[in-house]
Amino acid sequence: MIAAASLLLAACNRQERYKYSGDLDIGKVVEGVLEVETPDTFFLDLDADTYLYGVADQVSVDVVVTLFDSAGNRIGLADGPAEGPEMFYFETEDPGRYMLEVAPFEDDSGKYTIVLKVAERIATDPEERANQLFIPFSGDSVPGGVAGVIRDGELVFAKAYGMADLTHDIPFTVGTPSNIGSVSKQFTAFAILLLEQQEKLSLEDDVRKHIPELPDLGQVVKVKNLMNHTNGLREVYNLMPMTGWKEEDVLRREEVIEMLKRQKELQASPGDEHNYNNSAFILLAEIVERITEEDFPDWMKDHVFGPLGMDSTTVRADPATIIGGASRGYVISGEGYKEGGDLYASYGAGGIYTTVEDFAAWLDNFGDPQVGGAELVRKLVTPDTLNNGDTLEYALGIAVGEYRGLKLYSHGGADIAHRATLHYFPEINAGVAVMSNNGSFASEYVANALVDVFFSDDLEPEKENTEKADPAGVVVPERLLKAYEGKYRLATIGMIFNFTLKEGKLVFSAEGQPDLEMIPRSDSVFDYKGVVASVEFNLDSDGKVVSAVHSQGGQQLGLVPVAPYEPGMEVLEEYMGRYFSEELQIFYTLEVKDSTLTLLIRNTEDIELSPVEKDNFKGDAFFIGEMVFLRNDVGKVTGFDVSNGRTRGIRFERI
Repeated sequence: MIAAASLLLAACNRQERYKYSGDLDIGKVVEGVLEVETPDTFFLDLDADTYLYGVADQVSVDVVVTLFDSAGNRIGLADGPAEGPEMFYFETEDPGRYMLEVAPFEDDSGKYTIVLKVAERIATDPEERANQLFIPFSGDSVPGGVAGVIRDGELVFAKAYGMADLTHDIPFTVGTPSNIGSVSKQFTAFAILLLEQQEKLSLEDDVRKHIPELPDLGQVVKVKNLMNHTNGLREVYNLMPMTGWKEEDVLRREEVIEMLKRQKELQASPGDEHNYNNSAFILLAEIVERITEEDFPDWMKDHVFGPLGMDSTTVRADPATIIGGASRGYVISGEGYKEGGDLYASYGAGGIYTTVEDFAAWLDNFGDPQVGGAELVRKLVTPDTLNNGDTLEYALGIAVGEYRGLKLYSHGGADIAHRATLHYFPEINAGVAVMSNNGSFASEYVANALVDVFFSDDLEPEKENTEKADPAGVVVPERLLKAYEGKYRLATIGMIFNFTLKEGKLVFSAEGQPDLEMIPRSDSVFDYKGVVASVEFNLDSDGKVVSAVHSQGGQQLGLVPVAPYEPGMEVLEEYMGRYFSEELQIFYTLEVKDSTLTLLIRNTEDIELSPVEKDNFKGDAFFIGEMVFLRNDVGKVTGFDVSNGRTRGIRFERI
């Protein structure tokens, strides 16, 4: 099914809107029906530097909206909530014909509507650019946000948009406190460094010195391993959903410690790998409380926020704590916006409410360290190395990198419904802070765009790709394409990559990802069309794939070929039964429903398990990324291990 609309560009200056003819006139709602694996496509003739914003309403189908340029390169992708309105906003660099694709997510089908709300030149005036970026979050019926641009500790631009509270019709203001999620981690790290400065602890301390009830797992987890995510402990918000816990359910901080007390072994040796971990920062807040004998929110107010002049900043002890004048969080659903609370037990890892005005005071202490001093700030932003000698891109509660020629200290944050990003560029003593109470807000995209326009004179020009690869690629013999076809397991996290031969071309697919055509660059190396990534297949002397390597963003990840596996009912019934995890203190039940192995967990919809290879299954819920069954000497199933990337190897024994 192809629904084509040619969107013709009219002559205009920066302030004028483009005028279109055809099916996607600005503001005109177009209705569509998607069939399984059959996208609708709309063609747009666009100028360079165009900003597009629209909404696809997922009436009865989960959609993925993607924009491709004339060479088939993916410009952007929107795949947010599975129901209700799906916002999409894309930007073009070059003039040409673009294709807007509306595709069903995985094997979904049903009705949708789409409307193009804005198509205009990307604003070059800084304030107009900010207004443009916040168009989707402006007005008196939408959760909004705020942007702040900071130079030398002063707000040089600050503006709020949309609503802070839809129930009481309260607009967002520059002074509205909002939840910054994991941006909070740098404040917790700062607190630990203050205690080290006072000689009340050392970053080299064994964590068990301060929380002795944690188990001795045979290796020392140091305080610094908590601060840079190299500790090997369980990640709480990936683990708790395995118990039937939902994001807004009560979770006591004591329960997090009890959970970690039941961990049988480390997921990795301390210092071996960076594995983002909220549990670690919850423990850091606990250490502050035990050393100071004060509640973490009170201590932070007296020793961090107060001295810095951050008078509107608060650590929310739990979601029931009232924060005066704060924004309420909202997520989209099929019925419109609904309130989303805050995560329980999160303080230390998250839980801070602040304003862009207070962010200015925080960043001022980076440029002129009056609280803590220059040495403390230096330690805060200095990355350590892994055991193998690789330098981390994460320091202590804050990421360290580079953006268009400038050193960047940065962190993003996401609670259930709130979003935030904070960027700081030490070489120009300037930064950007954005916050929103809208779960659809792309905070990093907005922050980067504001950096580009407000700090344009300080940034290196964006790199242009002067080497244009042949969009068709090279010719690869069909026998090799057939050899590459099949399933591959991403060895580190159990994610499954599928490569399928369709109409003479290799096509990639994976759960939660759009199908991508593979462009051959040699007999064994392929690019993912529209994505800056590649894969290289390695064959043995018999022409059989023995391994593959996926390269993206400077990382190389191994792919392991998986033999086709379709177990029959007799095999599936071997897995049926009841299982218990001593670590989680919870029962799982496995049944076969409609010829599908199905996992039953309390307070959770049935989870369908798909076979990957013998005794290895993948669930259709994120927290059941891999389920590997165990057998005894006579081949009887005795249990299984469950993993999901951040949390690995949770053992369940058969009852």
